[in-house]
Amino acid sequence: MSNFDVAQLAHVELYSPKPEETLKFFTDFLGLQVTEREGQSVYLRAFEDFYHHTLKITEAKEAGMGHAAWRSSSKDALYKKVDSLEKSGYGKGWIEGDIGHGQAYQFLTPDGHHMEMLWDVDYFQTPEELKTKLKSRPQKKPNIGVPARRLDHINIMCDDVTQNKHFMADELDFKLRENIIMNDGLEMGAWMSVSPLVHEIALMKDQSGAKGRFHHVAYWYGYPQHLMDVADLLVENDIKIEAGPGKHGVSQAYFMYVFEPGGNRVELFGDAGYLILDPDWKPVTWYEDELDEAIVWYGDSIPQEYFLYGTPHKPSREPVN
Repeated sequence: MSNFDVAQLAHVELYSPKPEETLKFFTDFLGLQVTEREGQSVYLRAFEDFYHHTLKITEAKEAGMGHAAWRSSSKDALYKKVDSLEKSGYGKGWIEGDIGHGQAYQFLTPDGHHMEMLWDVDYFQTPEELKTKLKSRPQKKPNIGVPARRLDHINIMCDDVTQNKHFMADELDFKLRENIIMNDGLEMGAWMSVSPLVHEIALMKDQSGAKGRFHHVAYWYGYPQHLMDVADLLVENDIKIEAGPGKHGVSQAYFMYVFEPGGNRVELFGDAGYLILDPDWKPVTWYEDELDEAIVWYGDSIPQEYFLYGTPHKPSREPVN
């Protein structure tokens, strides 16, 4: 099996009961650009995202992830993955496409998260007023907000982290980069990727007893000063900061978690973390007595709601110690 059949996270759809407020959060504070609107959805991208969109905001009764889309490395690789997904029993079937991309194959994770795989994508067509002399960038840097640069990763909450980890590895070729194991052997978290990024998906134990919930989407902001700048901007505009700024042990990235007005958690993630270029990389495992350093290397501790709150929101039981 090729290790390159899945190339990257292409886009994420978020549901929001307050779509216009959610849109304002991403455009006015994070500097994302609207590329298109249709019906109850708006399509956006960060200024260094080359595709038509990396975020789709859709009006819905509850917050949550509509779906995450993964781009294959070729059309042949797409059909190869689809064949495997159909045999796995988690496949749902083909759709003709959506604004910004062609035919896509929809499937579920073992926990019930909605995902899709695609190959044909539309690239951002830069209007004249946004064209830049920097040829490796698709547009000028926005002059609004503290602009996020690109989509980075998602974190999904799972009833069974290990089962979902094996699914991502067996069906989509993801490599385990880091994980957390408790004293009783329970796997509480797993960070996985198909590229040199330290993770493109994180799997987190859902301690509420629910299945298929969403923890956060992350956009890469750049450097620590940018994180301080966006924190200032959010506090001035009454956007709730849940945790941070701080630095994770897992991934080594500087982070901040905030809630957009629709109720979804968004991470501002940056200063690169680290890249994995070693083809023989051995996963890094953190154990229960190392949890504090794994979660927050330095900075204030993360509140309990971080481990319990996901979207759609469900009443939570006490966390596993």
